[in-house]
Amino acid sequence: MEHTRIDFRDQIASNKRKSAFLMIIIFAVIILFGYVISMALDPGYFFFIMIIAIVFSIFYVVFSYYNSDKISIASVRAKPASREHYKDYYRLVEGLTIASGLPMPKLYVMPSMQINAFASGRDPKHSVVCVTEGALQNLERRELEGVLAHELGHIGNYDIRYMTLVAVMVGMIAIISEIFLRSLWFSSGGKGEGKGNAIFLVIGIVLAILAPIVVWLVQMSISRKHEYSADATAVKFTRYPQGLIGALKKIKEDHMPTKEEHVSKAIAPLFFANPFKLDVRNMTSTHPPIEKRIQALERM
Repeated sequence: MEHTRIDFRDQIASNKRKSAFLMIIIFAVIILFGYVISMALDPGYFFFIMIIAIVFSIFYVVFSYYNSDKISIASVRAKPASREHYKDYYRLVEGLTIASGLPMPKLYVMPSMQINAFASGRDPKHSVVCVTEGALQNLERRELEGVLAHELGHIGNYDIRYMTLVAVMVGMIAIISEIFLRSLWFSSGGKGEGKGNAIFLVIGIVLAILAPIVVWLVQMSISRKHEYSADATAVKFTRYPQGLIGALKKIKEDHMPTKEEHVSKAIAPLFFANPFKLDVRNMTSTHPPIEKRIQALERM
């Protein structure tokens, strides 16, 4: 059956709209949660909760954001890639930066035989690209170029900044939920003992339990949308989707162990393919199924 061709520009725009919509969902959950807590407890108490949540979330994420490249590189034990030993690696990235108009990132190599890569950094001027030894050894030149273009797509699309904002919002909900649930042990009833207050209290407890799960699932969905966008951006840079398709097929067929023991789950969304499960089909995955990524690329 013949599939309708899609333009990579339409794919990028569509995924950005979907990501924005998911961000609105997270924001709406925060507003709803805040309203319910203010109705169940004293409004001044909720204001105190919000201040604590905002301060802790922003402090943690700002530190991580400004040091994201150093943290991610150190966590996977990557080493700087020397130009003498990795000439093709440098040539490919330099060619892609010329095509994309992006500045040259710092290049690293990760000691792993899994075919993978990731990019990090708060903006294009402070970015890094890291590939595994397995990717350098097992991918053909055009396949490696597709993977590197994908990672530069993340950099050019400011995905790290976008996901940092999502992390702030998700972190706020998690902290507010934790403080609210713990406060119930030290509270004897909030601002009133009426039936209406009891109803809001029950709703608040339900939201405190479910909201972190819901927004985490939304966060994973946003991560998957950004993978599709980076794939489309890679096609924009290379004008050759077959390179990226070839790399994805090799990853799918790779029989190396599917779990990287020293990779933190916190940086798993940064990778080209999920470093823990190479082909997953559930809502909790940070990456779309490889088959769907290939299908989307074949239509470009």
